[in-house]
Amino acid sequence: MFRTLSTSGEGFYKEKGSKFLGYAYPCSGTDQVKIHLDRLRKENPGCVHVCYAYCLGSKKEAYRYSDDGEPSNSAGAPIYGQIKSFDLTNVLVAVVRYYGGTNLGVGGLINAYRTAAKEAFENAKIIEDEDRNQIEVHFTYEAMPFVMNVVKASDCKILEQDFNENPKLILSIPVSNSELIHALEKIESVMIDNL
Repeated sequence: MFRTLSTSGEGFYKEKGSKFLGYAYPCSGTDQVKIHLDRLRKENPGCVHVCYAYCLGSKKEAYRYSDDGEPSNSAGAPIYGQIKSFDLTNVLVAVVRYYGGTNLGVGGLINAYRTAAKEAFENAKIIEDEDRNQIEVHFTYEAMPFVMNVVKASDCKILEQDFNENPKLILSIPVSNSELIHALEKIESVMIDNL
């Protein structure tokens, strides 16, 4: 089990005219990290820095942080410190800075970035989760009510659904939930593929 976010959160800090906008997101991989960072840069064309940190994996083995041009360790490290402080993984937190005309010094920057990141986490929903597998479930229309009953009764997330000619679901299931796969396999005409 590990702690992560189920919803995103935002934070705000202002000092000497500079504004620091914090954004915390649940993320399962570096592709999602890149999408969020690219979007933040596009949405904030007047900002001077987009500093960030992320941590991925149930064992927190993949992490990175960036000062994005701020003095060394004045932004990325304090942001990453908040991920560790909240004991989170599979998260990205980015802080967008709009310069207010007055230098804050390294101490001021550390405080500003740390505070904006902390507030973003405080405004997000933190949950307990575990490693998950993805499966693709194919079934007939006749089997659909049985499949949906099993899915609704379990701790899984529907990532994709297609109820056209050949109905299918892509599910994210906790690794500890082998009962779900056994229940689905008992339904006639159900085929399961691991992704």
